[in-house]
Amino acid sequence: MNNASRLDRCFAALKAENRPALVTYVTAGDPGFETSLEILKGLPAAGADVIEFGIPFSDPVADGPAIQKAALRALESGQTQARTLEMVRTFRQQNTETPIVLMGYYNPIYRYGAERFLSDAARASVDGLIVIDLPPEHDDESCLPATEHGLDFMRLATPTTDANRLPKLLGNASGFIYCVLVTGVTGCNMPNPESTEQAIGKLREHTHLPIAVGFGIRNAEQAAEIGHFSDAVVVGSALVDCIEYAVTPQVAIVSAHNLVRELAEGMFQARAGSA
Repeated sequence: MNNASRLDRCFAALKAENRPALVTYVTAGDPGFETSLEILKGLPAAGADVIEFGIPFSDPVADGPAIQKAALRALESGQTQARTLEMVRTFRQQNTETPIVLMGYYNPIYRYGAERFLSDAARASVDGLIVIDLPPEHDDESCLPATEHGLDFMRLATPTTDANRLPKLLGNASGFIYCVLVTGVTGCNMPNPESTEQAIGKLREHTHLPIAVGFGIRNAEQAAEIGHFSDAVVVGSALVDCIEYAVTPQVAIVSAHNLVRELAEGMFQARAGSA
């Protein structure tokens, strides 16, 4: 199976259904290996179309307090890059279709060994990478090698990305584009629907790839509102909050999956009545 084709198949199927994808983010190993694995395994049945699996890092500068704390919980529980890939391999024993994208920073990949990491990720049936702090000027370090390993490489476009830089930013991108429509870190205010529609329209002038919108979306109503214009909606901090505030590991699992069910319903309502 071509790993990279999972994302293409997913977005093509959802386009035929006229609904946006629900992309869920959780941090690998949060709050511990077994609980995190159970959350991961249950996401598709709850309604996740694509899973972003966060690589825990001690200094996640683009993330707000919720995901920063999730990364620290994971690291304190003993999570490593090898254990993250082990979780993906275990997930693939029961699910061969839901795309999994590893999201994080370059430092953990560099320390693991970039070539070794890409090779091991491909063997684990990872579908792609989002490396937040690796600009296109360094495509030869990870983006292009990832493509050679059959992994998609997603890019983030932000409110400060101007039209002159977009072609370079998107040139080697694949899978989908992660459109960040708020200035700041994860978990901050929800993007404005009107500016979202305008920004997506401008972004579509530069790419044929699906466009996912994230940062600040926390509930089904917000997800449906943004999903009306976008190809996908990304929810992360709200899910991580379910884990942080759960009184037991089992409550964390149930709470996270229940929120995903609510968000998935929002995706079905996003374009209700539209052709």
